[in-house]
Amino acid sequence: MDRVAGVALESRGRGEPLLLIHGTGGTHRHWRPIVDRLVDRRTLLLVDLPGHGESASPPPGVPPNPIGYAERLASVLDELKIDSAHCVGNSVGGWTALELAKLGRARSVVAIGPAGLWPRRDPWRCVAQLWGQHKMGRAFAPLTPPLMRSAVGRSILLRGTVARPRQMPPEAAIEMAEEFARTPDFAAHLASTRRERFRGGHRIDAPVTIAWGEKERLIPAKARRTDELPDQARIVTLPGCGHSPMWDDPELVARTILDGAGVDG
Repeated sequence: MDRVAGVALESRGRGEPLLLIHGTGGTHRHWRPIVDRLVDRRTLLLVDLPGHGESASPPPGVPPNPIGYAERLASVLDELKIDSAHCVGNSVGGWTALELAKLGRARSVVAIGPAGLWPRRDPWRCVAQLWGQHKMGRAFAPLTPPLMRSAVGRSILLRGTVARPRQMPPEAAIEMAEEFARTPDFAAHLASTRRERFRGGHRIDAPVTIAWGEKERLIPAKARRTDELPDQARIVTLPGCGHSPMWDDPELVARTILDGAGVDG
């Protein structure tokens, strides 16, 4: 991968730029199931968020949350000489995509299971689940491969974020769990993110799609408010999908992204 403005970046495909932004504890590899379905329609910009994967931590003064991440990704677009891109994100990445739209850098937004729509701060249930997964992953790292190679193990360990963990390839599940446990800035990111929320979306003029998995288990209904979203935002449901649905139904997720980015057919 290349590094642009301190952010690890992989560019693939052709057409208008489409920025893919993963969630807490993830990397660009979370989008792997749908890349081949998008690469002929858009130039994909796959990034590791600051303090995640191969990306550097945010510079001093830039918070390790979606507000700061949007600032850093805007710098990436500046260095690439891209005025705006179609922005797609999952969870914290969805919130980051909305922040990029507020900065005028998004041609469209597709936010899948977006964080940040809570009324005051991140619900404790979300924080506890993410923190617990991170700590357990680090403490029991040697057990991760054998557990994830079991369909029962994947069902137990991934049920909070993936609706159909049994159909996820074991090696992909291992990779996802190990990346989550190794996230360098996890603690700082979680603390900073839960103190903020998404505000001021009414000034966004780009098309916005908010997609919720039918089997969303991480973000409760009370944290899916629409009062800060722009009037043109459309809300869609992804049948049979969980919080991170790329492995649940890759075809549906890709189609939702292309629809939101204005690609016909």
